[in-house]
Amino acid sequence: MKKLKLAVTGKDVSQSCSPEMHTFIAHKMGVEISYDKISIDPDQFSQKAEELFEKYDGFNVTIPFKLDIIPFLNGLEGDAKLFGAVNTVLSASRKGYNTDGLGFMLMLENNGVEVAGKSVLLLGAGGAGRSAAKKLVQAGAQLFVYDKNTAAAAEVAAQDGATALGEVEVRPYDIIINATGVGMHKTVGISPLKEDVISLCKTAVDLIYVPPKSAFLEIAERCGKQIINGMAMLFYQAYFAECIYQGKEPDSALAARLFTEYSTK
Repeated sequence: MKKLKLAVTGKDVSQSCSPEMHTFIAHKMGVEISYDKISIDPDQFSQKAEELFEKYDGFNVTIPFKLDIIPFLNGLEGDAKLFGAVNTVLSASRKGYNTDGLGFMLMLENNGVEVAGKSVLLLGAGGAGRSAAKKLVQAGAQLFVYDKNTAAAAEVAAQDGATALGEVEVRPYDIIINATGVGMHKTVGISPLKEDVISLCKTAVDLIYVPPKSAFLEIAERCGKQIINGMAMLFYQAYFAECIYQGKEPDSALAARLFTEYSTK
């Protein structure tokens, strides 16, 4: 098999760990790849997009181009249709895919978290929250969505059959998921929820992976809860993308083994 030429593109992907992650996964799957980082000014994307198809066998798309790439495609597959957003592209077919939700659900599955019939509090109705909401409802969760932007929470709830919350009440949830971004960058050390709510859940999931243990997860751990950060989700998104590039069927057990090896190397 020829060496696959791959890349990730976004407004600023200079700090992306995708090259290391994809190269590791592909090598373990017996495929050699090159993987570039392509930062593009949003104003220049329409002029630059065709070059991606010409230069690469496939590429990943991140903020803010997950919607902008769609007019350049011949069609959407799987979750890309469900989400109306794309994070993985096959150049030859010009088909768009989305592995965000698959990565999210495999992160839960491989941590032994069952969502069917469980009450789930989802914090955040942005891009990550919307993807998570669709997959959680699809899997049979009883979903409650909170966002400071109540209109955004209401929109997600209406689309996906969830319940929008105007405020978070102190009540027990089986699972609490932070998809807000609170706890990273300038908000490091801040939790989106107080201990009174966190202490009543069974599992706390933070889609943040830097820092590895957010303030939200620190509180949950102190309360004796199962905690999960978002690094596995990122890794599994990359794994599913590599399966698409290579034309292979995903194997959740293999993905789990690869993540364990990657995270402990």
